[in-house]
Amino acid sequence: MALAYSTAIRNAMLDAITSAAGGSALLRIYDGTRPATGGTATTLLAELTCNATFAPSASGGVLTLNSITQDSSANATGTATWFRIVTSGGTFCVDGNVGTSGSDLNLNTVSIVSGGPVAVSSFVITEGNA
Repeated sequence: MALAYSTAIRNAMLDAITSAAGGSALLRIYDGTRPATGGTATTLLAELTCNATFAPSASGGVLTLNSITQDSSANATGTATWFRIVTSGGTFCVDGNVGTSGSDLNLNTVSIVSGGPVAVSSFVITEGNA
C-alpha cells in the first residue's frame, strides 16, 4: 500500500512547487521521450510564461496555477508529449506528461505547429493519495 498524506501535508508539498518556481516561471513543452527527472530535454516546441505569482496556496491537495501567457509563435513543429516547469532563470522544478485528457497537462491538441499559437487555459496539479 502506498503512503497516504494528510491534506495539510499534500498542500505543503504543492506549495513547495510554487516557492521553487517563483515569479514568471516558464512552462516548456517538448516532443519525444520524456527524460529522467531533470534530464536533457528533447526538442522545445513552445515556451509559455507563467504569472508573476505562480499560484495561490494549495487547497484540498490541489494547486491551481494563475494565468499563463500564450506562446504566440511556437518554436518548432511536433507532437507535445511532456512539459517542464523551470524558474524564470531556467532552473528545473517539475517534469510531467502532456496529452489531450487524463494527463498531467492537457492541451486541446498535442499537434504543435512552428509559428502557431500555443495556449493553456488552465493548469491544475493534484497531490492525491493513492
